[in-house]
Amino acid sequence: MDRATNFVRDGRGRLVAGVDYPRTFQEMDEWFRSDAGCRDYIHRLRWPDGFACPHCGWIGEPWVTSRGLLHCRGCQGQTSLTAGTVFEGTRKPLRMWFLAIWFVTSQKNGVSALGLQRVLGLGSYETAWTWLHKLRRAMVRPDRDCLTGAVEVDETYVGGREEGKYGRGIETKAIVAVAAEKSGRGIGRIRLRRVKDVSSDCLLPFVQNAVAPGSVVHTDGWSGYRGLAAAGYQHQVTVISDGPEPAHEVMPRVHTVASLLKRWLLGTHQGGIQHRHLDYYLDEFTFRFNRRRSRARGLLFHRLAQQAVVVGPIPYRTIIGAADSDRQTPELE
Repeated sequence: MDRATNFVRDGRGRLVAGVDYPRTFQEMDEWFRSDAGCRDYIHRLRWPDGFACPHCGWIGEPWVTSRGLLHCRGCQGQTSLTAGTVFEGTRKPLRMWFLAIWFVTSQKNGVSALGLQRVLGLGSYETAWTWLHKLRRAMVRPDRDCLTGAVEVDETYVGGREEGKYGRGIETKAIVAVAAEKSGRGIGRIRLRRVKDVSSDCLLPFVQNAVAPGSVVHTDGWSGYRGLAAAGYQHQVTVISDGPEPAHEVMPRVHTVASLLKRWLLGTHQGGIQHRHLDYYLDEFTFRFNRRRSRARGLLFHRLAQQAVVVGPIPYRTIIGAADSDRQTPELE
């Protein structure tokens, strides 16, 4: 099938040519109907400028052995096409993985493990759950740009109701720090991360990892944010209790993001998420929210596939926690 050249903007707003991706499910189905088509796409994603041997760095066209391994002409070493990727060691056809990536990125609100199991016809719930967690780990670029300009920062709480506990006095809920760029009257990009508590030891590192120095950071009067000015930020403080406006009007962006996050966790995943896995669901929500205006669903497929070949393999025991792997089972979504 002829593939049109698509021009898109990268994470820094620069126009990039030559990004090819299927624009519809029909195109995706045709491109990746065979294992060879999937392998070709992975090859181009891993080595867009030509094969580079992971052992010696030799650049050139490798031999392909009868077992499908890539044989370096420089050092005579061999490597698997999927080694060092999310797909490493998979026993399922690559086409099934590509269908999973398409299904995950084409659904506006995402998909639960039960939904993925049904649509792909996977034999076990654990396989679908594991695949989704592997893909979630590919949804964040390690070198992604920090938020800039004016940014609202606050915390929200995820979990069941605690009798007699309110606000920052909760004890069992997960605490999620939220940062949201101001984009006119709307919301730009966001960052989310689970934090241990609401002390400055936890909140300041979150801001430093999420927001570029020199930015305006708008928070409430909580003491955990007092070190922001010393850390190089323009700290704008609004003490909610001293004013007539409620918190959701003073800082509407972070409150909107928190509300949408909770609705998504309950609607798509029925709230069945254990705290130790929450960060990866936050990554998925961030991936979707920051690309909510994208008209090309195929480009989301391309971005996720692109990241899946660079994040590295994640074994099942690592995902659930090796120390407790014999006792733990995935939460039901």
